[in-house]
Amino acid sequence: MPANAPDPATPLWRAAQVFRLFSCIYALGFQIAINGDLERPAAGWLLFAVLIGWSIACAVAYLIGFGRRLAWVLAELAVVVALVLSTFYVASEQWALNNQSWPTTLWATNATISAAILLGPIYGMLSGVVIVAASTVVKGTLNYDLGRNATVVIELAVGLGVGMAALTARRSHAELERAARLTARTEERERLSRQVHDGAIQVLALVSRRGREIGGETAELAELAGEQERALRRLVSSSDAESAVGELTDIGALLRARASDRVSVSVPADPVLLDSGVAEELAAAAGNALDNATAHAGASARTYVLLEDLGDSVTVSIRDDGVGIPDGRLQEAVGEGRFGIAKSIVGRMDWLGGSAKLNTGPGCGTEWELTIPRR
Repeated sequence: MPANAPDPATPLWRAAQVFRLFSCIYALGFQIAINGDLERPAAGWLLFAVLIGWSIACAVAYLIGFGRRLAWVLAELAVVVALVLSTFYVASEQWALNNQSWPTTLWATNATISAAILLGPIYGMLSGVVIVAASTVVKGTLNYDLGRNATVVIELAVGLGVGMAALTARRSHAELERAARLTARTEERERLSRQVHDGAIQVLALVSRRGREIGGETAELAELAGEQERALRRLVSSSDAESAVGELTDIGALLRARASDRVSVSVPADPVLLDSGVAEELAAAAGNALDNATAHAGASARTYVLLEDLGDSVTVSIRDDGVGIPDGRLQEAVGEGRFGIAKSIVGRMDWLGGSAKLNTGPGCGTEWELTIPRR
């Protein structure tokens, strides 16, 4: 997350400091109640002053935001463990065995909460385990009776619950930001569409119409203007404003963008979702096949693109009705150092773990079948 970006977990940080305040009040009551039973009561009050000072520092750091980083959370955990282990110094072994550790388990839980908010449920629970381990060292024995000693359960539950809440808050914030960006892009697309329609499309339509009226050599210019006008109309009327869904991308939307007067694209009605990186590479391989058809199939050749979702695999077929590729021509191209098909299509599909099959011949057109397995 950028340094100046708002923290989605800010409400949790604020709530955690309210919990910190109540835990300090509880620790104060505990200190007053048991200080006379300690072996070193003066040292107990001195350490309690450290506890309060560190609590204030943590509250300020987390509320302002400069403490919401790994180093500070680790420092808090280290201070908590050190104060728990200080029970050895201020109290007797018998007192430690019969009571909770000196700073109180409730106050020590602050470190678990901070780790869970910053790092998530796993590290929150691990922080709780560290605190429980320190308490176990102080007592000198591990109490398996969870009915009488629920410290382990409490620490793990707090780490898990608070960590999941922080994780959910950050995911929800990311989805909200993505929706806002999508809305902004859609609005910008509509604005540009209006400008293109009122400007470039109208001019191209006029050139196409006047060119056909004049005739002669101008008719070729009119045909080109008409093609570009139709291409622009398809672009501005396209509904594929957003083809990405999380980490997946609709390969059909990427292929539809290549449709033109000479390229017909047929895709399923429902989105065909692939991993974004795989979808882009597959679309690039198909685009290279389309570029080759445009350059070599012939001036009047048409190309047809078919997308098939076979469940466990996805296949893109690119077929043209052009002149085809003579036998041995691809091998000659490789020998001449031209690796366009070998690398851009076949090599790319091999790298993706898929396959690229070519059917062609002189006068028979060219057909590529690009297949990628779903993982």
